[in-house]
Amino acid sequence: MKRLADPMTPLAQRIRGLEMPWNRVLSSTTGPAGAATALGPWHPQEFSAECVETIPEAGDMMVFVFRRMDGAPLAFRSGQYINIDFPVHGPDAEPVSRSYSISSAPTEPWTFSITIKRDPKGLVSSWAHESLRVGTVLEMLGPVGAFHLADYDRRARYLLLAAGAGITPLMSMVRTIHSLPGQADVVLLYHGSAPDRFAFAEELNFLQRADFRIEVIYTLGDRTQADDSAGAGSVWGGKTGRLSTALIEEVVPDANGRQVFACGPEGYLNTATDCLREVGVDDTSVFMEFFSGDRETRAEYAEEVAIAGEIAEEIASASEEYYEAQPAALEMYEPEYTADGPVEATASPLEAVDALAEVPVEPEAELVVAGVEPVADTASDSASETVPATASATDVEARGDEVTVVDPTTFATVGDGEHLMSFVRTGLNVRVNSEEFVLDAARRAGVKIGANCQEGMCGSCKVVKLDGEVDMNHQGGIRAREIDAGKFLPCCSTATSDLVIDA
Repeated sequence: MKRLADPMTPLAQRIRGLEMPWNRVLSSTTGPAGAATALGPWHPQEFSAECVETIPEAGDMMVFVFRRMDGAPLAFRSGQYINIDFPVHGPDAEPVSRSYSISSAPTEPWTFSITIKRDPKGLVSSWAHESLRVGTVLEMLGPVGAFHLADYDRRARYLLLAAGAGITPLMSMVRTIHSLPGQADVVLLYHGSAPDRFAFAEELNFLQRADFRIEVIYTLGDRTQADDSAGAGSVWGGKTGRLSTALIEEVVPDANGRQVFACGPEGYLNTATDCLREVGVDDTSVFMEFFSGDRETRAEYAEEVAIAGEIAEEIASASEEYYEAQPAALEMYEPEYTADGPVEATASPLEAVDALAEVPVEPEAELVVAGVEPVADTASDSASETVPATASATDVEARGDEVTVVDPTTFATVGDGEHLMSFVRTGLNVRVNSEEFVLDAARRAGVKIGANCQEGMCGSCKVVKLDGEVDMNHQGGIRAREIDAGKFLPCCSTATSDLVIDA
């Protein structure tokens, strides 16, 4: 119920819509407007960041708070993600790259947070929960992604759909909206599997009490009742039932007048797509965080991520020029450079207080060349590495003294196509057409290459190209230095010659 204003009391006023702090800098025609330039999310960058805090959350999640080693703020748009290298196999082994949404708000840029849900079978999430501690330094690339709030929205009416860990980028959006002045109308419909599995429930409950622009609705999916609390009191007071057209019409009858941001498991997003169309929401008003390949990403999403990927590749090798181009007013944000790159900022030493018990140090991992585990030598306890017969003498020497040279001409050949791909670890030749993605041909032939998004964004299918050339149209899932080292993403690459691949 709206409160009636006292006719003798001046009316409270707000600016129309939402505007991000950097918006006027980005649209300025008279040049940068002072220090705000440093907070403008101009492009993705490569940087190192140290963990400064870990916070357990509901639903087997852990929040990891970072700050950049060069002392600069992290400029990003709420909803974007960063690609992180995790030293899962030890400090001397090739890191494993994963992308995680930023769950903090860009309006507090001196630290930033990612939230990782632990998967008992997951390689990186298990390592992060067990080994990522205060003081750990990780290499990162970002921000990346077109799933974010606009820099300026005159209407600012949103429906946020979250399921499970999909709350993380939407949490950044809610926090950002709360921190900004302006008119806004936000409804968050949050699905969870149990009353105690809603991450950030306490904060969300506080935000909707403190900010009349924000409404949070919890639902338990298939469950019909609950006797535990999940942010709705000691007795369950939220909704029940899976995402459906009826549920949307009940809790957000004006959904077709809102912009919709949805993030969650693949099946949830597929259902959301169908339900939103049934209630009349136009496709151009729907934005989804897809990290699966069963549906085409929205045209606007793909276009923006592609641009971000291209810029990241160019900027990652020229970050010094970027900082040199900053106006003098921003010198406080400029990291110092040497011939080896940016100098780390000097700060007080970190000390973890009330941290979990130390994780025992595992034996040092054996050096992994180009991200591929060595092939075990059955004749001894040592490991030998495999290189193709086409490798040069320099390549062989770089891999150590114990080298097994394989000859791809002895492999069986399958498939049809103008180019021949030799997978040296699988021991198979696969023919591929110039218009076919390498990953598709490899999988069809039985070559095992892990992949997630299949759109060049997540970097999970990254492999080493030992010989040959490809045309790669990635979306930010690979760094420039990795490309220089011979890596590529087979999910978004086509062969332009015969290939020799370490897979």
